[in-house]
Amino acid sequence: MIRARLWFTCAAMFDPVTPIVVKPAVLGWKAKTREVELTIERAFTGEELVRRMKGWVTADVQQVIETINPYGYLKVLDEKDLVVEMESEGDYEQLKEALEDRFGDQVFLERWGPLSAI
Repeated sequence: MIRARLWFTCAAMFDPVTPIVVKPAVLGWKAKTREVELTIERAFTGEELVRRMKGWVTADVQQVIETINPYGYLKVLDEKDLVVEMESEGDYEQLKEALEDRFGDQVFLERWGPLSAI
């Protein structure tokens, strides 16, 4: 299993940015005839987190998701950090190339974990 952090270019500052979860989503209900005091705290999936970057980054986030899906999947690690998980080194290299071909320097990967220093 290979993990890589997904970086985007910020639409405002043009710096590399990656989304993190600061606080999980809190969902609740509003009832028409009575008070409902139930809330549910729920973490985002990787795709949900990327979709929330729409307008904040220079790349089309739906196209990013579509480019990633054949090679790996988006995951929120430890309920905070967005990563792409891939099965093999070949998938990692092919995804890096696909992202560069489609988005240039606007979206890129950075290895995650103990092998990231290599």
